[in-house]
Amino acid sequence: MTEQDVSRVITAVSELRPILRERAQETEDARRIPEESIKALAETGFFKLLQPKTFGGVEADPVSFYTAVKLIASACGSTGWVASILGVHPWHLALFDAQAQEDVWGEDTDVRVASSYAPMGRATVVDGGYRLSGRWSFSSGCDHATWVFLGAPAFSGDKAVDFCTYLLPIADYQIIDVWDTVGLRGTGSNDILVEDVFVPAHRALSFGATSKCKTPGQQINPGPLYRLPYGSVHPSTITAPIIGMAYGAYEAHVEHQRNRVRAAYLGEQSKEDPFAKVRVAEAASEIDAAWLQLTHNIDELYQAACRGEKLPFATRLRVRRDQVRGTERSIAAIDRLFENSGGRALRVGTPIQRFWRDAHAGRVHAANDPERAYTMFGTGEFGLRVENGMV
Repeated sequence: MTEQDVSRVITAVSELRPILRERAQETEDARRIPEESIKALAETGFFKLLQPKTFGGVEADPVSFYTAVKLIASACGSTGWVASILGVHPWHLALFDAQAQEDVWGEDTDVRVASSYAPMGRATVVDGGYRLSGRWSFSSGCDHATWVFLGAPAFSGDKAVDFCTYLLPIADYQIIDVWDTVGLRGTGSNDILVEDVFVPAHRALSFGATSKCKTPGQQINPGPLYRLPYGSVHPSTITAPIIGMAYGAYEAHVEHQRNRVRAAYLGEQSKEDPFAKVRVAEAASEIDAAWLQLTHNIDELYQAACRGEKLPFATRLRVRRDQVRGTERSIAAIDRLFENSGGRALRVGTPIQRFWRDAHAGRVHAANDPERAYTMFGTGEFGLRVENGMV
């Protein structure tokens, strides 16, 4: 697709915002994204943005993908979160062996993949592949996928010999409905149960390969998009919807304040309150800064990949530094807006309190651990070796 085609996808996503906003409470109450919303997003071409052209995808630049995510999350935090997670998985699948991609997309290029990457299971090396068992939590949007990525160490005897992502079809796992939370309620981030299933070798991808940006899938997907680091693309996939939630909270707050009358201050209109104007300015600046840093950094990596250059490790560290900082900035801005929205913003169904809860729920994701990311950056600045693979 051309840049014009990518622009059409983003425009179509933007036009969905009013509908997704109207469904936000329904989504929360159902504890999952409505099928109508997933279908509408699929029809815009959103889920194809990071899918390789080899299998009918757009193969867009990452900033375009994150822009679409931001728009979706600004309407509904849960929908934006699930869209981002499911939307990045075509990128990850494109790194797998060509046969794995054929297994998933060979007959239907609209197939979606869910995930749970944390090492909550165990794989044993056997002839031709692995035996995998375990129970994984937090598989966002798993009800809308027919395959899943699962992370686990691989053992040969009692010795761990690798850490891999394993690709399984829905016949090989069960979804256990456990998701009942105070934030991101609509994401349906349920558990995945696997009981002694065989995974062929071509459906396993070593994390060592992804961290080195040298993967089997590059043989059929040689484009610059698939030479980007997992430790840059995936964490940014977590922060982008949180920034989107911050934009949504900002829009909701400004609209609320335009019409709010403060009874405790003799009927003063909030829009005339100079302190309210300062708070809005502060929040807007923090949100914009989060977005500009996220997109600037990832685009810098992408442009280097387009030129065929080795990706600077210092830039990869900066991506992680500013990714977690972007989450912190967004949360701080939402907190500031929520604190100053008044008691009526507490009512169930109001967008500001839902964005506040959703963003804080997203903050606890492992990719948003600021101290680890900052420590990696500082380690690199002092010229020391960075051991963490998530960079």
